[in-house]
Amino acid sequence: MPSRRTLRRPVALTAVAACAALAGGLLSMQSASAAGTRIHDIQGRTRISPLAGKQVDGVPGTVTAIRAFGSSRGFWVQDPHPDGDPATSEAVFVFTGKKTPEVAVGDAITFTGTVSEYYPGGKAAGGQSVTEITDATWQVTAAHQPLPAPVKLNTSSIPATYAPDAGGKSIESLPLRPATYALDRLESLEGMRVALSNAPVVGPTNTHHELWVTATPGHHRTARGGTLYGSYADPNGGRIKVQSLIPFSQRPFPVANVGDRLTGTTAGPLDYDNFGGYTVQATELGRLAAHTPAPEVTRKQTADELAVATYNVENLAPDNPQEKFDRLAKGLVHNLAAPDVIALEEVQDDSGAKDDGTVTAGVTLKKLTDAVRAAGGPSYRWRSIDPRNDQDGGRPGGNIRVVFLFNPQRVAFTDVKGGDATTPVKVVDDHGRAGLSASPGRIAPGDAAWKSSRKPLVGEFTLKSRPGRRVFVIANHFNSKGGDQGLDSRFQPPARTSETQRTAQAGLVNGFVKQLLAKDPKADVVVAGDLNDYQFSPALKTLTAGGVLTDQVTELPPAERYSYVYQGNSQVLDHLLTSRALTRTDYDIVHINAEYADQTSDHDPQVLRIRP
Repeated sequence: MPSRRTLRRPVALTAVAACAALAGGLLSMQSASAAGTRIHDIQGRTRISPLAGKQVDGVPGTVTAIRAFGSSRGFWVQDPHPDGDPATSEAVFVFTGKKTPEVAVGDAITFTGTVSEYYPGGKAAGGQSVTEITDATWQVTAAHQPLPAPVKLNTSSIPATYAPDAGGKSIESLPLRPATYALDRLESLEGMRVALSNAPVVGPTNTHHELWVTATPGHHRTARGGTLYGSYADPNGGRIKVQSLIPFSQRPFPVANVGDRLTGTTAGPLDYDNFGGYTVQATELGRLAAHTPAPEVTRKQTADELAVATYNVENLAPDNPQEKFDRLAKGLVHNLAAPDVIALEEVQDDSGAKDDGTVTAGVTLKKLTDAVRAAGGPSYRWRSIDPRNDQDGGRPGGNIRVVFLFNPQRVAFTDVKGGDATTPVKVVDDHGRAGLSASPGRIAPGDAAWKSSRKPLVGEFTLKSRPGRRVFVIANHFNSKGGDQGLDSRFQPPARTSETQRTAQAGLVNGFVKQLLAKDPKADVVVAGDLNDYQFSPALKTLTAGGVLTDQVTELPPAERYSYVYQGNSQVLDHLLTSRALTRTDYDIVHINAEYADQTSDHDPQVLRIRP
């Protein structure tokens, strides 16, 4: 799952905290002064102010919005007399730290302060900067002034091309081309009042009271109303995050799902942060109109079909609320129709995130399988290999691992002793057929590709209605995207440093499948799991190299290819892949989580029905 490791609310630093400012990504200041300056002079025609580090005096504008909470308080001020240059923003944020500013919306003011460039999350994170005024003083010259009309964000105003290609270098020094690039258009409106009308929700409300809408609703629409992320070339520039400056006591933040709509007008200053990019800080919030499709229910497998599923259960631990186990069980029994084999990802050990050396997960798994039985499902059994303590990544102390659940009434698991955390499983000859030296076993657990990452688990299954026909299932949870630059990074195209490890992991799994097929070209192999990457990624191309595996998601219509929603992009992270012998398949991504504010997991499960 994508990582969220920096602070939610950036703390912009003041001029006097020079050392801390440098550490936080604030550009160094100079003693020079710019008098008679307007806000568009401060913003300039690139992402960095030409007056960065200088003091400005007597700059006029109208207060359009106030942030009166948190540690990043301040207000937005906009010049009601623009210069007519589409590349220069007419607004700026005045930072006051933990102190609520003594101004009112509609005040006409002149301000004095230092022009600063603040990088939310720190400069090293790769995000864009926000031009701010720090160490500010101001004078109110009039009250109750009309606010500048908001700029409408829609298909006509946001270009289809996302960002200039700088070969991975910074785009900060490039002149803004707001008629050509979506990122440039949004940057040219930094701090200004913007508005969206009847905005479709493409990312559900999260625990931080934020959601994503799209200003370009016809662009890459999914079958259920989201926005599809289908290539690196188009990150969908119409996605806009929405937060609210309205006190929740006056207007509770809407609990929205993908497919819903904020009717009417949503308006406010355009901000930027390191968790989602450009953000409308709403002073006017549209009314929620619910249009969410119901959670999906897949069909039951027939007697001669083997149903294999994959499900990331998001840090499942014994101390999770019983409700989570009950809801997971309902999803498995009702929505997934009780698959025969389930590859689970993110199962924590029996002490959860407590880092006490515990690596077993029997308590966690018993609690889940008991909940399945209580929901009317089968008496699942499980197979797994306990990891070495704190060696497989994830939440410290949690020791997440992949696990097989299987229904013993429908399938038999072939147990072969010898599998443990460090012993690599090998392909062996089993009376002229492919076999495993250990079942369950781990693929190349000592390889550097699996450092601080989950090792794949392979097991052999037999469908009881087809005695003698064995199916090899490989459960995976590749390394996360933590450390990658965001789509809205100032470096374009952004660096995807984490994919190097995933590509190496994919190569090892591909090599193991090739060994199985070399022993038996007609072997039935299913590769399942949260691969933390897209169907068009280098990792998936490596995994399917040589035509040994088919990624089943590529067999779906494009509008249905997603299992995860991140910052308003519906995308594929979870996969089920099959070997050449498995030609009679029926594949379904079962949308029950990712599009909803009320989630049991942040991933949607998926199921593959095969006739071995």
